[in-house]
Amino acid sequence: MKVNCLICKICKYEYEVSPKYVCEMCFGPLEVKYNWEYIRKNISIEKISKGPKSIWRYIDLLPLESDYEIDLQSGFTPLVRAKNLGEYLGLDNLWIKNDSLNPTFSFKDRVVSIASNKAKEFGLTTLACASTGNLAGSVAAHGAKGGLETVVFIPKNLEKEKIISAGVYNPKIVTIDGTYDDVNRICTILAEEKEGWAFANINMRPFYSEGSKTLGYEIVEQLGWEAPDNIICPGGSGSLFTKVWKGISEFEKLGFIKNTNTKMHIAQAEGCSPIINAIDNNSDFIEPVIPETIAKSIAIGNPADGLNSVNLVNKTNGTGTSVSENEIIQGIRLLAETEGIFTETAGGVVIASLIKLSRQNKLPSDEKTVCLITGNGLKTPDVVSNIKTFDIDSKSSNLDEILSKV
Repeated sequence: MKVNCLICKICKYEYEVSPKYVCEMCFGPLEVKYNWEYIRKNISIEKISKGPKSIWRYIDLLPLESDYEIDLQSGFTPLVRAKNLGEYLGLDNLWIKNDSLNPTFSFKDRVVSIASNKAKEFGLTTLACASTGNLAGSVAAHGAKGGLETVVFIPKNLEKEKIISAGVYNPKIVTIDGTYDDVNRICTILAEEKEGWAFANINMRPFYSEGSKTLGYEIVEQLGWEAPDNIICPGGSGSLFTKVWKGISEFEKLGFIKNTNTKMHIAQAEGCSPIINAIDNNSDFIEPVIPETIAKSIAIGNPADGLNSVNLVNKTNGTGTSVSENEIIQGIRLLAETEGIFTETAGGVVIASLIKLSRQNKLPSDEKTVCLITGNGLKTPDVVSNIKTFDIDSKSSNLDEILSKV
């Protein structure tokens, strides 16, 4: 068996593998404890390289004990050299990990691939989630593919495009008049009461979150089995941020790479930056905030992995950066104009943070820097809807006259 048990991150108390996410002893979060002796006997760089071009090439490092039944071919998204953006910022070795090209156009397909298949292993029949948008779409798609009853809970003020992106798969959509944290609180109660329900990011969270580490695996593999010098990641709950590092660390543990010195940089919007506030204040406590930002996909006022994110920034000599609403929009536009990649607001937060860090000389130009773009811009088009057009009379035939207006 690949998985020994679930273990509390805080007190290290161990539990059998089940849809459980919180320690009964200290109320700490649970995570998967792997059988590394077993894994080392069954994995190699050669085996990974011959695997499918999806997250399943790393199946030996993921918490499934049976073959996956639900497969939307998530993962192995492009890592592209951002030459134009790099020249603009004076960075010679800049890369974009474009996870907006997953099946439902966000990185959430990685985590839901694991959660939905683990739900099948447990014999659960309903797939659910609390979501700021992207997760709802991914849960709905995987639920449809897996023949599971599907229910998604979202804030009432969610972007219309994200509601449509989930609704097309015909789940039950429940809107709640409140923030994501309000939605999550209600779903946490339901997860305790509903038998047969797999809440992807609650009672399935120890397994679900393991999907994010495949981003770390892929970055290393796509860079020729080398870890980058810097990774800039959006911060919502903090889970993605910490799990990307976990993926890189596991490859080092297996001997696939050496001397990992990656600096982890986390980016948040000023309107919801509890992790950055803790970093700036040298605090070991995350003070919850009420989100007020266009970057709704990362607008989590009480992040579950907030303190772990702070510790990771300090451990890796990274940074925490918050950016304004206007800077987010400028980041979206700059990435589109230089690299032809249209990202949602979370990606705008990342690029805006990249701009700040480069101007502060915190990113040496020759170091390999990877920016994580986690969602597609068509999910949040309204923030850049002010587009300039040139109007020409359809009866006009004078080329010089037409060009003079453009």
